[in-house]
Amino acid sequence: MGDRTLRGARLGGQSFEDERGIEFAARQQVGYQCPRGHAFEITMSVEAEVPATWECPRCGADALSVSGIQPEEKAEKPVRTHWDMLLERRSISELEDILTERLELLRGGEIGPAHLHRPAARSGKKKKATA
Repeated sequence: MGDRTLRGARLGGQSFEDERGIEFAARQQVGYQCPRGHAFEITMSVEAEVPATWECPRCGADALSVSGIQPEEKAEKPVRTHWDMLLERRSISELEDILTERLELLRGGEIGPAHLHRPAARSGKKKKATA
């Protein structure tokens, strides 16, 4: 493996390209202030859309832009319940029909827990007398 490596070059991070003749993109410094008092600047492209918040590198809190950009309020969706999702698929009349059908099956002993469907004759049996 030693014969394939370049002498004098380290693995990883050294570029041998020259920076002459390269025109860098226009940049701007954007300042942020976190709620705990930390102030810092981020370098961004002039063309970039500047975010209203940025994570503070010291404490991790959301820092606000010092240029006065306000964060957009996100429209919160109302919580969808099981009932709401059911009503998207079925109408009230369909649900009433299904309920009636299932209640008939339950009362007829075709569905449901076994302890609800014991024969009526069992309840009328006489208990043995113990002496």
